[in-house]
Amino acid sequence: MSQSLVLEGSIRKIYLKFVIPAVISMVIYGAMTMIDGLFLGNFDSSEAMAGINIANPFIQIILGSTMIIATGSVSYLGRTIGEMNYTKAEDIFKTNVISLLIISLCIAINGFIFADKLALLFGADDTLFKYTYDYIRIIALFAPSIAFAEYFGFTDRLLNHPEKYLIATIIALFTNIITDYIVIKTLHLSSLGAAIATGISYTVWLLVVIGPNLSSESVFNIYKGHYHFTLFKESAINGISEGATYVSTALAMYLFNNAFLAYAGSDGVAAFTIISYLGQFTTLLMFGISDGISSIVSVNYGARLYDRVRIIFYSAITINFIIGLISFGITNIYTRELISLFLKDNPEVLNIAITGAHIYSFGFLFVGFNIVQSGFQTAIGNAIESFIIALSRGIIFIFIGIMILPHFFSFNGVWMSSPFAEIMCTIIGICIILLQNELYIK
Repeated sequence: MSQSLVLEGSIRKIYLKFVIPAVISMVIYGAMTMIDGLFLGNFDSSEAMAGINIANPFIQIILGSTMIIATGSVSYLGRTIGEMNYTKAEDIFKTNVISLLIISLCIAINGFIFADKLALLFGADDTLFKYTYDYIRIIALFAPSIAFAEYFGFTDRLLNHPEKYLIATIIALFTNIITDYIVIKTLHLSSLGAAIATGISYTVWLLVVIGPNLSSESVFNIYKGHYHFTLFKESAINGISEGATYVSTALAMYLFNNAFLAYAGSDGVAAFTIISYLGQFTTLLMFGISDGISSIVSVNYGARLYDRVRIIFYSAITINFIIGLISFGITNIYTRELISLFLKDNPEVLNIAITGAHIYSFGFLFVGFNIVQSGFQTAIGNAIESFIIALSRGIIFIFIGIMILPHFFSFNGVWMSSPFAEIMCTIIGICIILLQNELYIK
């Protein structure tokens, strides 16, 4: 990483080199997750699209396990490099590469063998079971590719190659589009084809980002360092909040899918799938801001440059609020047009989704603050605070909302659960700022 730029350069230059590529990469990554839905919704069926959404918790398990290691070790690496302890940085990297390999292989084996049981566990009914089962079984085979594509993309930033992640996502996006066209539209392989396309895309992604991690001239690489379980434990503890974000997403998807199945059957799940795609686009923009500043924050924090840490934090909060405000406006003005992108002709699903979009999008005004606050706490090594934020917005208040709000607002109460969770989490985040006021206020 370019120490002079990170520790002394202007915030504008830092955003141009590190944050903007991260944002673009996350947007493209979000587009990748939507491509399967677009092709299935337009060239297969709304049931196939709903089926892969039921399988989404399995994807979140892969990503969550990766992010526990990726964000935890990148934060740890960044602070260690800021302290100029390069030998320890080599050990941290080597330890987490080996750990991620073991974990991703375990997920791959279990996902392939127990795909049928997982499909039922995630809530697939008779209509959606085949789509969900096929998707889980195939995507499991690509778990190591998915894991290391993400991990090496993160570590590339510390190796002064943030552009690698951007290039990789662009290539992977086009790979996904072309492969989806072949396997879904031409070969009619439905959700099984969607899984193949996604897996191939991640493999291509991995091939692009792996380079700097193999170079013997890098500050750290796969050849240097030694395995120390204590380093893995410290990285995992620090990254547990980001892993909790993905695990929370998996549980939230499970709760939402089951609630929508109960109230509106597969049409309800299909409607929620579409709205979650739209919401995901917004939150991925915000995650791009958070991910882009994480390594910068950790290095500056390790170097005790707290004024720069504060400036970076508040600029990220401001940008994310603007993104949320714009997304809220666009979603409510162009609701029908956005939803119609994912449907051929299904008025029942369309009507459910339109109503849901107006309610669900209110959460966009608050989610940006929560995402930055959680990532920021991880970057400075405050694992407990970050974990509390992630758990609050992803599990606790979603569960409370789904259990309580439908009793007062019927079906709309299910849609209201997400903005309710974001608002409650924002209150918790503000309380954390007040408790840590010496860091946030000069």
